[in-house]
Amino acid sequence: MNPLRWWNESYKMDLFSSRIDTTKTLAQAIAASPNPPHSWVLVSGLACYKPSLTAQYTEDSEWTPFDLFSKLVKEWEASALLPDSVAKITKQVVIRSGIVLGRGGAMKQMMLPFLLGLGGTLGSGSQPFPWIHVSDLAGIIAHSLEHRVDTPSPSPPQVLNGVAPALNTNYEFTKELGRILRRPTVFPVPGFVLNVLMGSERAAILTEGQKVIPKRTLESGFQYKYTDLTSALKEIVGN
Repeated sequence: MNPLRWWNESYKMDLFSSRIDTTKTLAQAIAASPNPPHSWVLVSGLACYKPSLTAQYTEDSEWTPFDLFSKLVKEWEASALLPDSVAKITKQVVIRSGIVLGRGGAMKQMMLPFLLGLGGTLGSGSQPFPWIHVSDLAGIIAHSLEHRVDTPSPSPPQVLNGVAPALNTNYEFTKELGRILRRPTVFPVPGFVLNVLMGSERAAILTEGQKVIPKRTLESGFQYKYTDLTSALKEIVGN
């Protein structure tokens, strides 16, 4: 999301190779190991789910690639697949992560304009904003690493949506962050400005979103620490 780097074919190639080639190398190392690990966890993204203001997605939702980023998720997750002989031993898990809220990453980039009183919605603000607190994402990873009883047949990857149970919009996130920081949020960033600064493909990550439900994550028994924006944002910036 670095606006200082031009969105071109070279950048897109880096985007794919940095994820797919690395993951494929790790999967090949696991497959070649005389003692493969009990679990193999890949954290990918939600771009496989088509942006919509109304549709709701769970891990059971069917999808096919429809743009650059959904193609990336498809190839990225495919690069992590282990041979059947190894999948009998190693549990495969894919966590599709939402926007990770913590003291670094996306929040660090957003904090300065909000602290200066220049925060505002992105685009219309009505787009879904699937998020997760960094502690809960780490918790889902740790939960996924738990050893399972071996089965005689290969197991397909278990897919978990790495998002909080809450369904929020960009507008709701913006207003809640401004409220907790005690700063105004009256400077929206129009979609066309983001398109110019970042390129329309990349800007869509900010101006579009998906309503994603962590159905299997909850069914797996994982207990969230932060299920709502208020508690998550207070832990990160409230003090």
